Amino acid sequence: MNQLPRLWAFIKPYKSRALLALVALTVLVCLDLAIPRLIQRIIDEGIAKNDQALVIQTALIMIGISAFSTLIAIGNNIWSIQVGEGLARDLREALFLKIQSFSFGNLDQQRTGQLMVRLTSDVTAVKQLVQISLRIGTRAPLLMLGSLVLMVNTSRDLALTLLPLILITSALIVFFVLRTEPLYRSVQQRLDKLNTVLQENIAGVRLVKAFVRADFEGERFGDANHALASQSIKVMQFMSSMGPILTMCVNIGMVLVIWAGGLRFTEGGMTLGQIVAFTNYLLTAMAPLIMMTLLSAMSRWPGKLTGPHRGGGGRRPLPRPLGPVARPERRHLGLRHRRRRIRLIDGRRAPRAARHRGDAAAITKTWKITFGISHFPMGQEPFA
Repeated sequence: MNQLPRLWAFIKPYKSRALLALVALTVLVCLDLAIPRLIQRIIDEGIAKNDQALVIQTALIMIGISAFSTLIAIGNNIWSIQVGEGLARDLREALFLKIQSFSFGNLDQQRTGQLMVRLTSDVTAVKQLVQISLRIGTRAPLLMLGSLVLMVNTSRDLALTLLPLILITSALIVFFVLRTEPLYRSVQQRLDKLNTVLQENIAGVRLVKAFVRADFEGERFGDANHALASQSIKVMQFMSSMGPILTMCVNIGMVLVIWAGGLRFTEGGMTLGQIVAFTNYLLTAMAPLIMMTLLSAMSRWPGKLTGPHRGGGGRRPLPRPLGPVARPERRHLGLRHRRRRIRLIDGRRAPRAARHRGDAAAITKTWKITFGISHFPMGQEPFA
C-alpha cells in the first residue's frame, strides 16, 4: 500500500472523472443509508397506525430512490472504468519505456518472464485496484461509518451491546489482511518463475531440440507449474475460511440484536421499526469489512520496477551510438561448386530471407559462405 501515492501521477490526467466517480459514490451511499429509515417509517408510522396512504407514499419514495441509485451507480461504474483503463494504458507505456532504458545489469537481474508479468498481470492488478477503489474501496468505509453513526442514533444501548462483536470482527479482518498479502506475493513470484521458464523454452526451442533436452525442460516446466498450483490452492483454502467466519460474526450480531431488541421492545424502550432498522444497519456496517478484505488482496504493486537502475548511469537511458554501425568489407571471396562459380554475397547486404524474417539459418549460411568455414565435399573447397 505504501506505493499507492505513486499512482497519483498516472491518475492526475483523469482526476475530473475520478472526482465525478467519488461524488456519485457519496450520493449513492447516502441513498443506501436512507432505505432503512424509510422501512422504519413504514413499520412504526404506517403499519402500526394502519395508515395505508403513508405506506404507499413511503414505498413510492423507496422505489424512486432505488431507480435514482441505479442511474448513479451506472455513472459511477462508467467513470471508474474510464479512469482505470486510461491509467492502465499509460502505466503499460511508462513501464515499457522504462524497460527500454534498462542497462545490461538491469536486464541480467530482471528476467524476461518477470518483465512480462509486470507489463500484463501487475498492470491489470493495479487497474482493478483503482477501479475497485472508486467503486467499492471508497464506498465501504463510508457505508461502515454512516451505519455506525445511525446505529448509535437509533439505539445507543444496543450499539454498545454490539461493540465487542464489532471489535472482534475488526481484529479478524486485520488478521486476514496481514496474512493474505504475503500469500498473494508468493503466488506472484511463482507465476514469475513459470513465465520465465516458458519464455526460455520458447526462445531456445531450437537448442532444446538440438541437444535433446525436451524431457528435462518438460520436467522443469512441470515443477514450476506444480509449485504455482500448490501455492494458489493454499491461498484459496485460506481465503475460503474468511467468508464463513465473517458470516458467523454477522449471524451472532443478528441474534444479539433480536434478543436484546426484543427485551427492550417488551419493556417499551424500542419499537419494532427501530429493531428492523438497526438490523439493516448492522448488515450494512459488516458487509464493507468483507469488501475491504477482498480489496487488500489486490493491493500488490509491481515494486521490482521501481528500484534503481544498475550500471549505465543510474536512471539515465542508455546512450545512443554516435556514428553508423560498422559493416564488414567485401574481400572478393567465392567458392567453386560443380563447375559453377558462385559470386560472394555482398557483405553489406544480408539475404532477403534474413532481412525480412530474421531467419537464423539464413544468417548463419551467409556467415559460412562469406568466411569459407562450411564443410564441403572433396574437390569443392572454397577459394580466394
